[in-house]
Amino acid sequence: MIGLDELSAAPASREIGAPESAPQVLLLGVGNWLMGDEGVGIHVVRELEAQPPLFGVRTLDGGTGGVNLLLELEGFRDVVMVDATRDGQPAGTITFLQPRQVGDLPRGLGAHDFGLKDLFAAAALLGQLPRIHLYTISVEELKPMCTDLSPAVAAAVPEVVHAMHAHAARLAAPTHA
Repeated sequence: MIGLDELSAAPASREIGAPESAPQVLLLGVGNWLMGDEGVGIHVVRELEAQPPLFGVRTLDGGTGGVNLLLELEGFRDVVMVDATRDGQPAGTITFLQPRQVGDLPRGLGAHDFGLKDLFAAAALLGQLPRIHLYTISVEELKPMCTDLSPAVAAAVPEVVHAMHAHAARLAAPTHA
């Protein structure tokens, strides 16, 4: 049995009842893993999960979650996300955007497109819209029931992984607000 004197002398890792430091930055990849290049966001997130962890940053495979991800956004100041886009650019083209409004989001692909716009619209209505930092990777062809990326899209993954990891590190730095 531990006495009160021993408890007060023991170093505490944190105060009892004190909240854990919540991450302020979410690294989010979306897409359909089973549709070839349309799943590039998931490929990027899986590579990000293999990177050294960053304090204040959470990584999430959002799949085709759409509006179902609303609770996942709660409490985050910034969301650094990646998605495939069919924007007429050559496959593997990387674009970075900072949409200020839901209407500024580019046209996505597949079933999750409508859901993502709904997701951010709902977050805005609730007053919980984080700052969005969006990386898109252009795709040309979708292959149902395929988990492989085309060579051009696969070649873009390491650059986006590096950019997103560095971006999240800057956003999570104590001096950034």
